[in-house]
Amino acid sequence: METIDAIILGVIQGLTEFLPVSSSGHLELGKAILGDESVPEESLLFTVVLHFATALSTIVIFRKDIFQIIKGLLQFKKNDETMFSLRIIVSMIPAVLVGLFFEEQLEQLFGGNILLVGFMLIITAILLWLADKAKDTNKIVTTSNAFVIGIAQAIAMLPGISRSGATISTSVLLGNDKTKAARFSFLMVIPLIFGKIGKDLLSGDLNFSAENNTPLILGFIAAFISGLFACTWMISLVKKSKLSYFALYCVIVGIVAIIFGFIK
Repeated sequence: METIDAIILGVIQGLTEFLPVSSSGHLELGKAILGDESVPEESLLFTVVLHFATALSTIVIFRKDIFQIIKGLLQFKKNDETMFSLRIIVSMIPAVLVGLFFEEQLEQLFGGNILLVGFMLIITAILLWLADKAKDTNKIVTTSNAFVIGIAQAIAMLPGISRSGATISTSVLLGNDKTKAARFSFLMVIPLIFGKIGKDLLSGDLNFSAENNTPLILGFIAAFISGLFACTWMISLVKKSKLSYFALYCVIVGIVAIIFGFIK
């Protein structure tokens, strides 16, 4: 992979991880447009590195929240922080099960299946449009809500379904406060990303070599910096109920991807 391609894909990942337009779908589209001929293992490695970068940017943005959660957990008693952590764990269950039992099938979908990406972007657009029409409340995410949101996150493992879009939309449609929905959405993915990277490192699935270090590093930096910007922007957009604009964007890109997929 060329260094400029790595930077472009890193920026795409950083922006689209938090904006509700599907980072995985845009990465697949970016690879198709740039002519990335990486074998599936290399492609997966690059994708994982970029997700790691955006996970770190999430930690930076929510560092005060994370510190407060850790502080509450260390009190070893039932409080808001332990209940929030419990809901995060509950939300992880569907994605963990899908990852354990359908990992190979999922990896096969990340090979330039542009038609699938296009149709999934249309579904993302519908979710965003519905969420944008929902009334705002002061309700917090409950444990039962967390599991349903977790199911949405598991479905969002498909390229083209926006993880943030699916989880925030699901949370809002369940009647939760939009700002709290965004916060929960961004925090719930952190343990999953680190867990996936740890699993791949232990299993030897991620193999680094001297020839691909530079693109990986540049892609990581690009994703981290753009992720900081996009995460902050997205929180503001959710508060202002601006998801319908992203719904329109997803429809347009989805239609283009479907057309591209048919003529490719």
